[in-house]
Amino acid sequence: MGFSQSLSGVNAASSQLDTIGNNISNSQTVGFKSSSTQFADIYANSQGLGTRVADTVQNFATGSLETTGRSLDLAIAGEGFFQFSQNEQMAYSRNGQLTMSADGYFENAQGARLTDQQGEPLQITEFSQGAQATTGVESAFNLDAESSVPPDAAAFDQTNSDSYNYVTNAGTVYDSLGVAHDMSMYYTKTDTNTWQARASIPNPSGGAPLVSGPQTLTFNGNGQLDPDPNGDGTNEGVTGFTFTAGDAANGLGNGANQLNVDIDLDGTTQNGEDFELREFAQDGNASGTFVGVDITENGEILANYSNGNSGEVGTIGMANFRNPAGLTPEGDNLWTATQESGAALLGQAGSGQIGSLESGTVEASNVDLTQELVDMIIAQRNFQANNNAIQTQSDILETVTNLR
Repeated sequence: MGFSQSLSGVNAASSQLDTIGNNISNSQTVGFKSSSTQFADIYANSQGLGTRVADTVQNFATGSLETTGRSLDLAIAGEGFFQFSQNEQMAYSRNGQLTMSADGYFENAQGARLTDQQGEPLQITEFSQGAQATTGVESAFNLDAESSVPPDAAAFDQTNSDSYNYVTNAGTVYDSLGVAHDMSMYYTKTDTNTWQARASIPNPSGGAPLVSGPQTLTFNGNGQLDPDPNGDGTNEGVTGFTFTAGDAANGLGNGANQLNVDIDLDGTTQNGEDFELREFAQDGNASGTFVGVDITENGEILANYSNGNSGEVGTIGMANFRNPAGLTPEGDNLWTATQESGAALLGQAGSGQIGSLESGTVEASNVDLTQELVDMIIAQRNFQANNNAIQTQSDILETVTNLR
């Protein structure tokens, strides 16, 4: 009896040392979760028969977050798992060290692909963007109500500063070739509450700049644009106009098509303050190539291009489990769901019980080396004590055998 009891203790201590050794060896593995060995006693007819390993329990406490500065390194600040597709099977991980494959998939070191909430691998499919001509501009200014009508207001001339009150660079517009043109806006006061607005771009072929016709802006007594200054519902005081540059036959003269830009000046005011550009936004872009990605705390993946544009590729699918300790470790920082863990509860990062994502960060192993070394000493002494018990049993048996 004594031999079997002590032998069970040796086997149990050996299993505990295996677990501790595995923890220590993975103390630098990103996203690793430590385990502990649990024991149970063995009884038969109230007779103690020794001990056994009852279970090896995984500890899913969050490890410390360490900054890497690499945009494809992700950490989960809280609960949850990344969802990967590997060999047509879903696997889950806390390791967010990703790379991008040549065909645009987000993969871990073993080639498992990061998925969205539907389990489909996330992929960047557009590595370049074609040029898009600007078709619309939204611009808002404040015009100084105390400005005077300039001397030559009736004969506008870009080269004559006495024919307008203000000129400002209102931003950049793009033609159909993606060539950028700096657009200027000219404002000329014509009466107490009326102004004329003009748009202009440099002439791509050289020569005089291309200038739009005047657009009259009428303001009410509160300094707001008045779309119906006559009060007859005919909307004479429209707050926008179309700037047409070039012509249908020859385009802009640089090979690009005719440029037609709808300019919305809604939000422009006339107040007793200095002239100020408050808003400028436009569509259109130059051609661009893929330069990298940004990942938000909610898991949205944004592809960035050299032309300054970005586009959402998709959203990272996150998962959580009612009993994470029931997951089966498969190696390579991956787990698979089991009946004990329950089915994956899918969601978006930062919602429900799923933590938010931190880009440029990884989650370190949650192994406490100091505690593991202490546990190793205790397990070693437990092993030695059971081994000594076996030796004692052997000595007693030898003594009994040698009795005459």
